[in-house]
Amino acid sequence: MGLYERIKTTFQKEYNERSEIYRRRLSVWRAEAAVNPIERPTNLARARTLGYKAKQGYIVVRVRMPRGQRKRPEPSGGRKPGKNVRYLSPTLSLRAQAEQRAARGYKNLEVLNSYWVGEDGQKKYFEVILVDPKAYGKPIAHSRAYQGLTSAFRKVRGLRNKGEGSEQARKRDI
Repeated sequence: MGLYERIKTTFQKEYNERSEIYRRRLSVWRAEAAVNPIERPTNLARARTLGYKAKQGYIVVRVRMPRGQRKRPEPSGGRKPGKNVRYLSPTLSLRAQAEQRAARGYKNLEVLNSYWVGEDGQKKYFEVILVDPKAYGKPIAHSRAYQGLTSAFRKVRGLRNKGEGSEQARKRDI
């Protein structure tokens, strides 16, 4: 078993057993800011598969997102039957929203990818990999997180499925 395979299985084992290390880690994360830059990725094997490199210009940010159903605001202008829905399922996944939060906080960096690192009863935690495009001579365009070009957004847009029957999933493109 190689190094990255061992890191991967250890990370999964900590989560599945809810080990003391994992619970201590979550309690520290709860006290931190919602968007927090970190020194190195928590799950190095996953970060490396998604394009992270330990060199200048690559930054990892941990983002805390609220879990559960998203409650819609109270209807204004009286009771309308069509607007009297308490919960709505959002069009974006929590991971895609986390990428947008990171992009909003670090406007000079591009979102490369993101991955899940943990969750508790109220929050979900994602790590977002950001890259400095100036370090590689690329101009900064609109953020990939808002253009729908990251992996999480491609999944939301239905671009992971191919063939007959997947046209309906892509009809409501962002």
